[in-house]
Amino acid sequence: MRLEKIETFVVGNPPPRHGGRYFIFLRLTTACGITGVGEIYNATFGPDLCAAMAVEVFGRQFEGQDPHHIEKLWRRTYGAGFTQRPDVTVMGVLSGLEMACWDIIGKAADRPAYDLLGGRVHDRLRSYTYLYPPEGDVYPDPDVPNVYNDPDMAAEVAVTMVEKGFTAVKFDPAGPYTVYDGHQPTLADLERSEQFCKRIREAVGTRADLLFGTHGQFTVSGAKRMARRLEKYDPLWFEEPTTPENPADMAEIARFTSIPVAAGERLCTKHEFARLLEAGAASILQMNLSRVGGVLEARKIAAMAETRQAQIAPHLYCGPVTAAANIQVATCSPNFLILESIGTFTGPYMSMVDADFTWQDGYLIPPTSPGLGIRLNDAVIAANPYTGTELHLGMAHEPVVP
Repeated sequence: MRLEKIETFVVGNPPPRHGGRYFIFLRLTTACGITGVGEIYNATFGPDLCAAMAVEVFGRQFEGQDPHHIEKLWRRTYGAGFTQRPDVTVMGVLSGLEMACWDIIGKAADRPAYDLLGGRVHDRLRSYTYLYPPEGDVYPDPDVPNVYNDPDMAAEVAVTMVEKGFTAVKFDPAGPYTVYDGHQPTLADLERSEQFCKRIREAVGTRADLLFGTHGQFTVSGAKRMARRLEKYDPLWFEEPTTPENPADMAEIARFTSIPVAAGERLCTKHEFARLLEAGAASILQMNLSRVGGVLEARKIAAMAETRQAQIAPHLYCGPVTAAANIQVATCSPNFLILESIGTFTGPYMSMVDADFTWQDGYLIPPTSPGLGIRLNDAVIAANPYTGTELHLGMAHEPVVP
């Protein structure tokens, strides 16, 4: 078996755009006609350039190779040009290509990918959802009361999600994050954050865990001030409380608070996660499979985490192909905690794929179809090209001034 062809697709995420503005999909085809799909999570450059990078890397490292040779292909790409270090752009491209190889391998064996990675451990996967606006754009006017800035509105949505079956909800009311972070939270940020936890806890009681998200915007001392305000509401995690460059800083926060620290969506490869674990910076690892280095790399990170009593909660602020890969790794990882889902995996978000996703009462049921259990819907993809100029996700360009 050998890899023969690559196709790339830059897809505009239909409104309400849960999961991002666009997705970068790819499809590999072998000489014997087996196809596999992958997804690139790379917000550093425009999506068309990232797709072109995938074509270049495929031609240089993957074309003509056996897709079973994951380690060889991974090492060739990781070390290309005398690098051998975590590079967010290279790893995004490599993740998508590697993911597609696992889809092909599973189809060739007529087994789901998780059966080739150790086998099914979990018969169902607990999931959580972000608290999105109940209707309308995922980027509402920040000056108008909405689920992102109004604790009472957020509590109402949280109750709706719990009634659907979710046993955990995530929210991030802690204020802006900028290219100048970390900063101190303002008094308004502290008060708003505490009120979110208070109102949501009052609304859902013990029916759901609270997942408090931030985007690395605080200094160490600022994160400690925030944690002290939130501890009484017993969140399941405090997500990325400070910038990801220095695990020692995050470890100081983890030692300070009783709230478990979760982190990892911006990290690449087992090497960066090893430093996180060695420092004791996080006990919940949030690798994004279309950025971290792919399926096998995520499985290695999960195994490393087992040795430190850490758990995994695969991150998903991207498309449904990444969601499919997350499900495969979660299913075969003993230390899986919870899976991020985009709602109940229905609606516009899923329109561009045909997937064997079964969501029941807050849980994903692992698929039994071969490979990743997902296929691209070419017609819907062709009808939704991304025509914007913004990156998938951005940060404010001005510092926070109290």
